[in-house]
Amino acid sequence: MKTLALSMLCFFLFTATAFGDSADQRELLVESIQVLEEVQKSPDKQIPASLISKARAIIVFPTMLKGGFMIAARYGTGVAIVRNSKTGKWGPPAFVKTYGGSFGFQIGAEAVDLVLLVMTKRGIKGLLKTKFTLGADIAVTAGPVGRHAEAGTDVTFKGEIYSYSRSKGAFAGVSVKGAVINADEDANWAYYNRHLSSKDILIDGRVKKYSESTRRFIKSLGRITSRK
Repeated sequence: MKTLALSMLCFFLFTATAFGDSADQRELLVESIQVLEEVQKSPDKQIPASLISKARAIIVFPTMLKGGFMIAARYGTGVAIVRNSKTGKWGPPAFVKTYGGSFGFQIGAEAVDLVLLVMTKRGIKGLLKTKFTLGADIAVTAGPVGRHAEAGTDVTFKGEIYSYSRSKGAFAGVSVKGAVINADEDANWAYYNRHLSSKDILIDGRVKKYSESTRRFIKSLGRITSRK
């Protein structure tokens, strides 16, 4: 009996390791979708459909936190996903982390959700680096908000990256400068159970088989970003 129990335990440990898809990363995918869904529920406060439907990539950091007492810098983990330029479909997620930076009007908030829409090839190239700095390596613009945003400035949406932040129910385009975004190689390893760079995942198609959590994430993102 002990031998059988030990064998079963080894089997479950092996399969969990073989397929990766760790609980922390699954939770991060769910939280990222929740942020986008909640933001897009309000027509007058949402990211314009004409903008999010054209995004080449999206980065979401749910619940960025302050570094501590008397420290304004923020840190957090998030997820990045790139749209296939030929098919228009979203690919598998890569995990990222960030620290530092200023976040406009929400500087006093304890927890902040950050959403970045990457609109250009140059923006994607920045995302593929091991590390890049918002506002330095690539320009970041406070994103327009609401279904009538097209009537405002920057009607043609020529920005490279648009940034949005949410805290305590308030959502707005916000200026983000100085935040450093790194590839989270440990999280990629935990989720995919092998060493993969952001480029391997987002561009080169090294992930051939999708886990159930990846499929759900992609399906939900496709629904949220479709032009209605």
